[in-house]
Amino acid sequence: MHTTAAVLRQAQAPLTLEELEIEQPRAGEVLVRLVSSGVCHTDLGVIATAVDGQLPVVLGHEGAGIVEAVGEGVGSLATGDHVVLTYNFCGQCDHCKTGVMTHCRDFVPLNLSGARLDGSTPLSSKDGPVFGHFFGQSSFSRKVIATERNAIKVDSSLPLELLGPLGCGVQTGAGAVLNSLAPEEGSSIAVFAAGSVGLSAILAAKVAGCSTIIAVDPQAARRELATELGATHVVDPDDADPVEAIRTITGTGARYSVDCIGLPGVVRQALECLQSPGTCASVGYQGMTNELTIDQGHLLFGRSLVGVIEGDAIPGQFIPHMIELYQNGRFPFDKLITTFPFDRINEAIDAAHHGKVVKAVLTFD
Repeated sequence: MHTTAAVLRQAQAPLTLEELEIEQPRAGEVLVRLVSSGVCHTDLGVIATAVDGQLPVVLGHEGAGIVEAVGEGVGSLATGDHVVLTYNFCGQCDHCKTGVMTHCRDFVPLNLSGARLDGSTPLSSKDGPVFGHFFGQSSFSRKVIATERNAIKVDSSLPLELLGPLGCGVQTGAGAVLNSLAPEEGSSIAVFAAGSVGLSAILAAKVAGCSTIIAVDPQAARRELATELGATHVVDPDDADPVEAIRTITGTGARYSVDCIGLPGVVRQALECLQSPGTCASVGYQGMTNELTIDQGHLLFGRSLVGVIEGDAIPGQFIPHMIELYQNGRFPFDKLITTFPFDRINEAIDAAHHGKVVKAVLTFD
């Protein structure tokens, strides 16, 4: 079989649309024809920093589409099923068996290597193998091989062109609030960086019943959208010290906060704006090595800083939950999305990189 995929062959270079060979699904795998795929910050990070051992690679990890074939042993999915693709996990380790899939013992090789655990890849060109299993999907391709575990069945009446971001970015922001922090109704929360992840956190904070929801972002348009989606207050960090502003708004400091960018200074602000006790969930990513300096006294007197991957979500439960909220009008994540045809993928990446759109989503005809 063949597929058209966007291939990264050199760091910091445009992706090239290429015709590639794609395998039939192996045992436990499914072949999915994509309808949409989100563009995520993690994709941008790999494009900027990839080294020779990671290339060539097809990125993308927020796919949504229709199952076209199933491999041996697949029992929960069938040809024609509509699915949202999410992060990959082994399903067999102690963490997976206890519902902590985000900390699967093989999370890094299963999601970041671009290959299966045995080192193989379902994609190849005339020049040789192409890494094509990024997050168990490599969704910058018209057809992908995913696994039964990371393909979540959804109702066929739903708009697949919008659902891709539920598999990572939206799940990360919403899950950080609803799963990791689980704020009490009437509590206060501050969200640092109102991109797609941060705005998803704001939507979730409204669902949770937080009475004070503060968005911190330097872009006026993002602050305006945050207000539309449920923020009760906004702070421009270029105009005011966020810690002081949040303490003024709340009187005591926020009960919860979410860092959605990972810059050391922002993480520190997200911790220091808290009351005591208070909890900050950090979901931002600035690379595997990203040293922080914090005042230990903030921890000593009851503040907590926790790292969160993929919103601490069990995808088979949380993705349907977000969809149910969306159908009930309580989680309008579609307001974050700007769509681009797949052949304009480099334009979509540039728009995402420069903040011209909140969430770029590729659509496949």
